[in-house]
Amino acid sequence: MSESTDPGTPGFEIPDFDPKRTRRAVRTGVMRTASTVLAALLVMCLLATAGSAWIQRRGDREQRMSDVLGTALQVANPGYRIRLGETSVTPLSLSLEVGISPLRASGGFAAGTAFADTRDEITQDFFGRVRQPPLGHGTDTSLTYALYNIGTGNDPKDRMRKVLARLPETMRALAVVEFAKPMTSAELVAFARQYEECPETVVYEKRPRATPITWEMTRTPGPVDLPEGGMCSDAPPQTLKGLRGWVEMLRDYDERNLRQFGLDLARLRKAAAEGEAYAYVNELSPIGRLRKIIEDPRVATVRVADVAFDLQAP
Repeated sequence: MSESTDPGTPGFEIPDFDPKRTRRAVRTGVMRTASTVLAALLVMCLLATAGSAWIQRRGDREQRMSDVLGTALQVANPGYRIRLGETSVTPLSLSLEVGISPLRASGGFAAGTAFADTRDEITQDFFGRVRQPPLGHGTDTSLTYALYNIGTGNDPKDRMRKVLARLPETMRALAVVEFAKPMTSAELVAFARQYEECPETVVYEKRPRATPITWEMTRTPGPVDLPEGGMCSDAPPQTLKGLRGWVEMLRDYDERNLRQFGLDLARLRKAAAEGEAYAYVNELSPIGRLRKIIEDPRVATVRVADVAFDLQAP
């Protein structure tokens, strides 16, 4: 060991080399460096996740997903009652919960997604693109087939009279009433008042052997108000207003996603602009009333998609 000979310098002794202490110091340094790097990566991941979630939910993106994509699913599948639920987010996608139930002659009971026959999600990726929406091919219902037949001449009056004659007069039906000529909203209101009917879904397109564009009375985004007249028969003008309001909010960049649902922006705009009712759907029409309606010369035919019998009826 050497000792400084400079009187102004305090004595300093170089310690002996200790392999164990050196290895321990190296391990401590490596651990500290690794911990720092891992902490930095964790912070970066948290920031990226939080930032991604913020980007996914920026502005009105969640509400627009519900208004545009949720409504598109409903318009594309008129044979189902679809309820929209909550949205959820991941770093790479935004999802909207939906409850799906086939439409039956069971009345207008509005249940949340938890009470639906099937629960699913509409999911769009980070860039807002939808790839595989719920439902699709092979999910047709009896109501869907009745809508397919609008404009085909299938199920003519003489045949449907026999069907109605076999059913009890007090039985209620999920029925599609097709017109010989399309009606305006005012004409449809007059027709509905005459027969005390409820046009719960109006068909705004004649598209034989395919799903036409329809709009449900309660489908308008936002709060649903009673028709101005207070009666369901007075709803067609507001139903058309709802369709037109939805189509107006669509943009050209929505075209790609709409096609994933089987919809076409040009067709939607045309149907909304024309506003002609080719048919309507009533979920609970009494058979006795449908027997009268089918005799009206303004009616092309009446198709019964489903029936419900009230065992307590007199």
